[in-house]
Amino acid sequence: MTISVSLAAGAAASTEPKIHPVYSLPEALGTRPGLETQPGPAELTPPTRRSPARRRATREGATGWLAQLRWPLTVYLASRVLYLLIALGDVVYRHWSLKAQVSNWDGVWYLALASHGYPTHVSHLQSTLGFLPLYPMLVWLVAHVLFCGYVVAGVLISLVGGFITTVLVQRLAAGWWDERAGRRAALFFCLFPGSIVFSMVYSEGLMLPLAAGCLYALDRRRWVLAGLLATSATAVAPVALAIVPACAVAAFLELRRGGWNERGARRALLAPALAPLGLVAVGTFLWLWSGSPLASFTAQRYGWDERTTPLALWHAAKQLAHQVAGFHGLHHPGINLNYVSGLVGAAFLAWALALLVRHRREVGAPALWWTLGIAFLTVTSAHVPPNPRLLLCAFPALMVVAYELRGRAFSRLIAISTVLLVAMSVVSFVGTGLRP
Repeated sequence: MTISVSLAAGAAASTEPKIHPVYSLPEALGTRPGLETQPGPAELTPPTRRSPARRRATREGATGWLAQLRWPLTVYLASRVLYLLIALGDVVYRHWSLKAQVSNWDGVWYLALASHGYPTHVSHLQSTLGFLPLYPMLVWLVAHVLFCGYVVAGVLISLVGGFITTVLVQRLAAGWWDERAGRRAALFFCLFPGSIVFSMVYSEGLMLPLAAGCLYALDRRRWVLAGLLATSATAVAPVALAIVPACAVAAFLELRRGGWNERGARRALLAPALAPLGLVAVGTFLWLWSGSPLASFTAQRYGWDERTTPLALWHAAKQLAHQVAGFHGLHHPGINLNYVSGLVGAAFLAWALALLVRHRREVGAPALWWTLGIAFLTVTSAHVPPNPRLLLCAFPALMVVAYELRGRAFSRLIAISTVLLVAMSVVSFVGTGLRP
């Protein structure tokens, strides 16, 4: 706070004689020797004291901030309680421990990476090299700071990251449309079946808040912040590479708006320049550590037989049709539910993308390109089809669906999503019937 004391102006406004430089200090401040101290023409305000108006504005700002968090916190906690009840049901009926359920599937590999690190040589077998390091590094750090186990640390990161993502989803939707749309988007996001990963040791709990934060920063032209968040995201999971074209498109549009000669417009280039550096850093480390910058790609390609093909959905449909035709009862191999989930998810994704393109002016190009990038990566993946987890990563698609459906249609959407959440989570938490 700046204190401004003007003796001359105060003296002119007062009925007292003007202050002369030879007066004593008490007289100069508006007092006279031998009399009680009276307020002078200019009052000194202590530097640490805030005016009532500023204190009231601070309280109102804090109240407004907490009010904005009330809805996402409520729906997010409700969804976490629902997942906990499902997990406890598995504990009772299937006798799997809660620890085993939250660390199932990819969680096993993330915990192994946090505990033992990478092998020192390139491997064509399944190994920790198939996973990027930032999430396991944070798991290791949190476990040592809080003196807890790796499983607890991994779930804590996922829980906190899921809540941050929910808040960002609501704020993005409110900025694109209105507050009601923001609340619907947050509710649908929390009750979407893929949100199971926020209750497990999965890297989406770190990658998604970074990606959503990047889109939020791009909307507000915070180029350096957007670039740093994108950098971190690309060191978490390969799917986060979809943030690079989102940053590039945002920079292109800013340059077209402001022109190359405007310094502020040129700063937009920092976002796409920084975005891929996380993956570049990981490749450099793996090169020094294992002898190949493509060690993670090699492990995924040969260890998990992961590859990209434009016919991925066609192959999945053929495999599903073959299994359905050959199904003759319990004594025959069952139907791979991952094919069913992927094909249904692809149909949902196509519908959501059509809505997103229709509302592209409100949503903005960065969010549209992020969603298109996720869609391309998942529909061309041989083994990771558009399942609920990948659809959750394409969160702008979920947001536009929540915006488009209102009233009874939205209520039916939430009911269907909740039923699928329960049914699919029961299969995902225990067993190998359906990947998260």
